[in-house]
Parts: sequence; C-alpha cells; structure tokens
Amino acid sequence: MHVPDAFLDAPTSLATGGVAIAGVALALRRTPSDLDDRVAPLAGLVATFVFAAQMLNFPVAGGTSGHLLGGALAAVLVGPWTATLCITVVLLVQALVFADGGLTALGTNVTLMALVGVWVGWVVFVLARRLLPARPASIPVAAAIGAFVSVPSSAVVFAGLFTLGGTAPVDGGALLTAMVSWHLLIGIGEAVITGLVVSAVVGVRPDLVRGAEHLPRGGADVEAVVVR
Repeated sequence: MHVPDAFLDAPTSLATGGVAIAGVALALRRTPSDLDDRVAPLAGLVATFVFAAQMLNFPVAGGTSGHLLGGALAAVLVGPWTATLCITVVLLVQALVFADGGLTALGTNVTLMALVGVWVGWVVFVLARRLLPARPASIPVAAAIGAFVSVPSSAVVFAGLFTLGGTAPVDGGALLTAMVSWHLLIGIGEAVITGLVVSAVVGVRPDLVRGAEHLPRGGADVEAVVVR
C-alpha cells in the first residue's frame, strides 16, 4: 500500500498532502483528551508493533505480497484520534529512515493509511459492535471486520487518486479491479492479525482497549456508542 515517489502528479500529491496535514492537525487537537496514564504507554506499543508488523510481508499470489496496515487495530486499541498519530509517526519514520514510501508521497500514504484506514476501520468496528452481543468476545470479531473492510477501502481511494493524477497510462477500471481484488485477500490477513491481537489484549486487560470501554460494567444493560 506504500505509494512511492512519482506515482501521482504534483497537484494530486499536494492535495493529499493538504488533507493529511488537516487530518493530523485535528488529531493533535483531539488526542490529548484521549490520552491518560493507561493509554499513553499503549499508544507507544501500538506504534512499535505496527512498525514492526509492516516490515513483515506475507505472500498473496502471483509473486505479490501484503503487510499489515494497522489502522483498524490501532483505532480499536487506543481510539481513532491517537491511532491517526500512531500510524502517521510510523509512516514518517519509514519514509525518512527506510525509504519505504516516497517523501513526496508521504501525504498520500498518510491519507490512505492514517486517515482512510484508521477511520473506515473504526466506523465499521463501531457499527459491527452495535450488532454483536455486548460482551468482551465480540470486540475482536468487530475489530476483525473493521480491519477487513479498511484495507480494500484504502485501495479504492488510491485507485481514485491514481485515476485523477496517475503518472502511468493505466486504465482506471483495470487498476480498480486489480487493487480491490488483491487487497480483499490482504484484508483477510489484516483481519486475522487484528482479531488475534485485540483478543489477546482484551483477554488480559480489557480496560486498556478503547473499543471495549463501552461494554456494560456494574450491571449496565445498554452500550453507549460514542465516536470521539
């Protein structure tokens, strides 16, 4: 999913850069209210885990491979605002230190993974959580669903951006079909990893999981769903 330099023309890259700056600035304003002594250390661990996981690729087909995007996972664990910053930091370090994703494409990558990936994953997670029984075992299932949907969603957005400002003569319809097809497969791996990690954390410390904070406690019968 990392977009390299020169895949998109300058106007498109500047536009996605503007979107990324606006999204990250908003996250910087909202994150302090989400962080406390419990969440702050977990946010660091989440960023570290996503960084390490993105370095590991798994085969898909035809010689291609995929890796964890981590947006939905981070959102469920620490909330979407903090997750946006976690993924942005990961992408920034990867671009500056490992040349993974181009510097001129950093805004595009932040838009695709730290914004689209995080927020689509979070919204789908919240919707799935509403439909599932209000119990801890439902959180990893909802997280896996959100993770699965977030991956092809990011691919669709990239295909749209490339159709608008791609620098290679590739048919937009063919690109969309290829991107969605492969990323549906990658999404399965994303869902499995996300579900397993969230299940492990919920099993040990459910109080640390932002996506589980609305589970009934002390006899409460109704789950209040709040997208903060």
